[in-house]
Amino acid sequence: MELSCQVQNYDWGKKGSQSIVAQLQKSADPVFQIDEDLPYAELWMGTHVNGTSIVKKTKEKLSDIIKRHPNYLGEGVLEQFKQELPFLFKVLSVNKALSIQAHPSKSHAEELHSKFPDIYKDPNHKPEMAIALTRFEALCGFRPLAEIKSFFALVPELSDIVGCEALLEDCTLIKKAFRAVLTCDKGKITNIINNILERFGEHDEFQRDTVYAELVERLHSQFPYDNGVLMVYFLNYMQLMPGDAIFLGANEPHAYLSGDCIECMACSDNVVRAGLTPKFVDVNTLCSMLLYQGSPKEDKLFTPIREDDCTMIFRPPVPDFAVILIKVSTSKFTHYTPKERSSASILLFVNGEATYVNGIVVPGTVLFIPANTVVQFSNLKSDLLIYQAIANV
Repeated sequence: MELSCQVQNYDWGKKGSQSIVAQLQKSADPVFQIDEDLPYAELWMGTHVNGTSIVKKTKEKLSDIIKRHPNYLGEGVLEQFKQELPFLFKVLSVNKALSIQAHPSKSHAEELHSKFPDIYKDPNHKPEMAIALTRFEALCGFRPLAEIKSFFALVPELSDIVGCEALLEDCTLIKKAFRAVLTCDKGKITNIINNILERFGEHDEFQRDTVYAELVERLHSQFPYDNGVLMVYFLNYMQLMPGDAIFLGANEPHAYLSGDCIECMACSDNVVRAGLTPKFVDVNTLCSMLLYQGSPKEDKLFTPIREDDCTMIFRPPVPDFAVILIKVSTSKFTHYTPKERSSASILLFVNGEATYVNGIVVPGTVLFIPANTVVQFSNLKSDLLIYQAIANV
């Protein structure tokens, strides 16, 4: 079943035709008009109530079709998730940093939802994975302790916030320093950021690179004097190339900064924010839940498993979802049949053109495929790049 999917116009999205979200939507729906002044941030594929997909042929909600035909989900999904598609599949086009945030565990999400239902609107956890479509920047997880301590020498204002005595307590430095920066008085943060920016102007290129001057200046331009600007010195700075992935489990601090990616997550909207945002921040909750274990940025890359010549699967340690990357070259194949899956799946075509039983697929085509169903694509006009989301059961 081909789907019509909802675009979200959040202000951090890339504007107009610069956005891959807009490009894919336009390609799949020629009637769709791109407004060059409007941000196109996310494309949602799935059954989430804030952006449920519609079956093109019947104009019905995908969620309603699944309710009528729960067998489409597959036995494993029905056993674990009842009659719900357990994942939300997205494309993101990021022009401006998203908030520094983390997602609660399942039990913590249930607790937060029961206490603060207006803020934490569902009781589900929200593990998520991002796979780069273009060069993609993110902050992800705490840096190794030695790296964090080195920045206290390079950026002495950090010691003014945290206190020199904290540097003697390695076991608690990350936790104490992180909280101290996020809770620092706005007047003090303003002075400190001004001092840091002034010193950056005196640095040569090597010194600027060492202290991530360009990144700090960019975040400050987007969120002036926000405490979160200084998180550059605590969280790993990742620069993903197309096909690189990161997995963000419960209590992992992160922030997407720029670029385009595929994202898949549990079907939830629970976010605990603490910086780089005008939205509600909950510093105490975030600081109490985080994993304060520093590790090198290389450890944050999530490695897929190769299934065959065309497919690699990113299988995270959660049952809600896995993502399959499919690349099909016309130099080797005239037709292609994706592997049969025991779970319902959603296919997104990023590149290529082919025919299938119901018509033609082009970049931006989104298909829902019931469990244990095989679909063949033939008459390949160009190389295919497909992302497929399934339940990881």
